Amino acid sequence: MNERIRQLAEQAGIAVWGDAVYMYHPSETLDSTVMTKFAELIVRECMSNLYLNGYDDAMMQIKEHFGVKE
Repeated sequence: MNERIRQLAEQAGIAVWGDAVYMYHPSETLDSTVMTKFAELIVRECMSNLYLNGYDDAMMQIKEHFGVKE
């Protein structure tokens, strides 16, 4: 798994060991809230890279497409 993807997964509350993913607490599950947070972090990372590289129009299109709020 890409190191940055692993970091974003951990920010969302997902523990990654090798190719397996777990929740930090055994009683928790990978629910839609966790997966939404993970997806949002990935989209924000992409938007940030577009912005830093001068692709403001593409960044705005992605933001609108995924409904990312400020």
